[in-house]
Amino acid sequence: MEASAKDKFNHVMSMLKDRLVLVAFSGGVDSSVLALLAKEAAKKVQLLYVESPLSPAEDSVAAREVAEEIGLELLTTEVDPFANPEFTPNPVDRCYVCKSTLVGEWKRVADEAGLEIVVEGTTVTELKGHRPGKRALREGGVSSPFLEAGLAKDEIREYAQEHGLSVAKRPSMACLATRIPYGIDITRQRVEMVRQVEEAAKDIFQVETIRARHHGELVRLEVGATEREKLFDIKKLNEFNEAARSLGFKYITIDVQGYRTGSMDEVFD
Repeated sequence: MEASAKDKFNHVMSMLKDRLVLVAFSGGVDSSVLALLAKEAAKKVQLLYVESPLSPAEDSVAAREVAEEIGLELLTTEVDPFANPEFTPNPVDRCYVCKSTLVGEWKRVADEAGLEIVVEGTTVTELKGHRPGKRALREGGVSSPFLEAGLAKDEIREYAQEHGLSVAKRPSMACLATRIPYGIDITRQRVEMVRQVEEAAKDIFQVETIRARHHGELVRLEVGATEREKLFDIKKLNEFNEAARSLGFKYITIDVQGYRTGSMDEVFD
């Protein structure tokens, strides 16, 4: 018989009980709930947010706001994935390369702070699809309590809602490198193009969930499946077309399916 959500969360609490914990913190719903549980169960908790040129602009702001809301100190540090020559060619195991850098930084900070365990918020929902980053977590000895307890994303969101966390309904985010097809070099220019075109789309269409997929001269816009009707405004479409062209794109398209996790991994299907 499958354990109840309550039992799963109690299992997470037992894993964290009286431990000295560093939470890899993004300000998203998963890491925020993990931080809340750690605050209640652990002996000491430190949140760590890693600044990166691959992070969506709003992530840093959200991380600070939610850390304050939870009542825990937030440390910030920086990593530059472009410093790793294995990253730029954008291999199919790019997430492993990137995550390995993050894990190294988490472990460094944890060691310096005298903390005994690093935890992060992967759920069983993230087990589907192409996920090479999981290997980096395993190799680095990072714990994924939600995964070990069998918790899914919807259970995490429900817990966040019940406990009044402002991020309960915040859309899932992903690093900007996921917008560029495998085998196409990830450059600072391409990442910045993606960042700015997503910001323009959010502002013009007032959508929450968005991915701008970079296909050379073409950008393919995905928005949340339930938000697609917000795109059907000729004036706004013209405005977005001008904004995307000003950033260097020649062709601007709308993905009729809308956003779905790992659309760039559909090449593996």
